[in-house]
Amino acid sequence: MPRSLPAAVVTAVLLLAGCSSQEPEEPAPGAATTAATATTPSATPGTTPGTTPERPRSPLFDQALHDELVAMLERDQSGRTGGADPEGDAARTARLAEILDEHGWPTWDLVGEDGSEAAWAIAQHSDLDPTFQRRALELLRAAVEAGQASPGDLAYLTDRVAAGAGEPQTYGTQVACTPDGPQPATPLVDAAAVERLRADAGLQPLSEYLAEMESVCQE
Repeated sequence: MPRSLPAAVVTAVLLLAGCSSQEPEEPAPGAATTAATATTPSATPGTTPGTTPERPRSPLFDQALHDELVAMLERDQSGRTGGADPEGDAARTARLAEILDEHGWPTWDLVGEDGSEAAWAIAQHSDLDPTFQRRALELLRAAVEAGQASPGDLAYLTDRVAAGAGEPQTYGTQVACTPDGPQPATPLVDAAAVERLRADAGLQPLSEYLAEMESVCQE
């Protein structure tokens, strides 16, 4: 069953998201911050980690690339929670673009689940380069279709790209804090199908997700 997020993780989801890559928690007019990512690798918001045995390490595994991606994510998170981030989002986007040029999407076989999750979070925060985000989305989609990346990560990046362009989102993962409480930041493509689509991606029901965002929006 899809799990809900612990309160501490939910709070960090909002802190790390940010409508702007440079300004976490920068509210948009008439709305507020978008919820988009989690605080730790292998913790896509609302997904169900740990339900399958840990994947054996592939002979293709690149330890150096794995470690680089995880370290990049650590700096990303540090900057979004008030710590040091000498790198910044633009530099991480540029480096991830180089990695995608060389390897395609960093797959589970190549960098492990936590390395792939780190790449997703960096792409998720590349809002200043929407063209790059769309490219990353297509490569992530191909990796998911090959069984080499997280469907939950794909759901969040799909919505991130759509909401960033002011377009309807599929899964309702990008949330605005409104006077009436948390709501999807842009309309849903198919409200009648959203729960099925979220379940297919391993996400918790939308009502539970919005309920978790309620406490975050009140902070």
